[in-house]
Amino acid sequence: MTLRERHPGGAPVARLDGLPPLERRVIRFLRLWCAGPDGERAVRWEMARDGARDDDGRLAESFGELLQLTAGNARRPLLGHALDCPCAGSDECIFARFVALAAEGAREEAVLIAALLVRVDVAMCLTAAAEEVGLGLMRGRTPSIAH
Repeated sequence: MTLRERHPGGAPVARLDGLPPLERRVIRFLRLWCAGPDGERAVRWEMARDGARDDDGRLAESFGELLQLTAGNARRPLLGHALDCPCAGSDECIFARFVALAAEGAREEAVLIAALLVRVDVAMCLTAAAEEVGLGLMRGRTPSIAH
């Protein structure tokens, strides 16, 4: 059995440059945040620079809480690709699409995805957190494809 067969969540399913800007941004921030303290600082800096919200870092805190809530209640660990990888894995794409749907007001669809990612009793709470983060990111500048 190959690594991809054992961990299908890491299978590449898209190229970052082919994703909508919000989803591309969520994946970039997800990868950075998961890279450790330097990555978290980079996310905070980019969010502040992009002016996603004039909120003294609350959006970054909300993003961290969203990731913590997801990881703490996940049905299985979500897999990601390296920061500089041009492709996006299935877990990354699902998570990014979930955040985008929540931000766009497609709550039922977002809750459905959340229930696949985490325990059902946490799905509504996770969706509310994703909506807050997604809306905050939508208010910021759109990143370039190079990010």
